[in-house]
Amino acid sequence: MDANELVKRYLDTWNERDAEARRAGLAEIWTDGGSYVDPLAVARGRDAIDATIAGAQQMFPDLRFRLAGVVDAHHNLARFTWELGPDGGEAVVVGFDVAVLSEDGRLREVHGFLDKVPAH
Repeated sequence: MDANELVKRYLDTWNERDAEARRAGLAEIWTDGGSYVDPLAVARGRDAIDATIAGAQQMFPDLRFRLAGVVDAHHNLARFTWELGPDGGEAVVVGFDVAVLSEDGRLREVHGFLDKVPAH
């Protein structure tokens, strides 16, 4: 799959509320030892990534992730900006991720940065 499709499916996993379906999606797009790191979380392995996603969903139950702009990719790297907000509404959170892909085109690492976060 190309980087655009991979990022779409990655964001789909962040929006998937059915735990079984989300874990199936994670198994398809992440390597066994994949890792996700952002300023608020460090997750190593699919189970920890799944728990991180479930936590974000609990924190923002009515919001959805969406791509903001284009996916820029070369070699085994992809970068993209995403938004978290209500359907059709303004983003509450905006972030920027850099993905490192494995030789088979799955996610090996995702490094996340938060550009806009809600005030405390």
